[in-house]
Amino acid sequence: MERSRIAVAGASGLIGNALVRSLTADGHEVVRLVRRAPRAKDEVRWDPEARRVDAAGLAGCDAVVNLAGAGVGSRRWTDAYKARIRRSRVLGTSALAEAIASLDDPPRVFVAGSAIGFYGETGDRPVDESAPHGEGFLPELCVEWEGAAAPARQAGVRTVFTRTGLVVAREGGAWGKLFPLFKAGLGGRMGDGRQYWSFVSLHDEVAAIRHLIDTDGLSGPFNLTAPEPLTNREITAAMGRVLHRPALFTVPAPVLRTVLGEMAGDVLGSTRVRPARLLESGFTFAFPDIEGAIRAAL
Repeated sequence: MERSRIAVAGASGLIGNALVRSLTADGHEVVRLVRRAPRAKDEVRWDPEARRVDAAGLAGCDAVVNLAGAGVGSRRWTDAYKARIRRSRVLGTSALAEAIASLDDPPRVFVAGSAIGFYGETGDRPVDESAPHGEGFLPELCVEWEGAAAPARQAGVRTVFTRTGLVVAREGGAWGKLFPLFKAGLGGRMGDGRQYWSFVSLHDEVAAIRHLIDTDGLSGPFNLTAPEPLTNREITAAMGRVLHRPALFTVPAPVLRTVLGEMAGDVLGSTRVRPARLLESGFTFAFPDIEGAIRAAL
């Protein structure tokens, strides 16, 4: 890929920060969208919930990547926080899509973040990008989230949706909370452990996003998950092996529901997702198995 100018919203988040590091290491110019007054020439002001973007700052960008959004696992899902999760994703995506569409010379690609929550509960049934959306808060959110990118797509900009799984990383996300527990010898399965977790290493997440930016002709949804999802029981056993700690503890489902509320459904639910379109596009995973992904994170 030739040197490019790429705008990133959510650059301070887990995935965004890793993506920015990867791009700048390869000599690309990165423009960061910030919610405050810009302090550097590589920053552009935006207010996602007010749907305001300094569109002039996006001029000359080859790609725009939106990874911004309130953390799904950051806190208990009260009605107020669910509304915040929705606003941060839907309004932010809409604002960027409209700003992109307003440009005389728009970027060639808009990468809009999404999640495997699109599919909802799938049990042990594997699904890929051809599957319909599920039911409940997360599937409905993902449908609206992806739909908010319509202005960019209608303006002829190649639009890609990254339906990301559970990212294996020390710095944040689900694994950011799991690693300390397992290192302390307190790790173990959640509920009955039979629910499928569709994981992806942070390295492969970033590599996949860059692959989708670089590869002309790719548009629509792509599942960013390792080729073979595993059950919670299998993953916790792998954590124990890699960290040399017994995975003896079990967190019963009723306890998780009491502590996490509605968000417990995301932990106890089973979503068995495969990255069919990503593999078909020629992408190669560096860490396709869970032990490799865990070691890479460490």
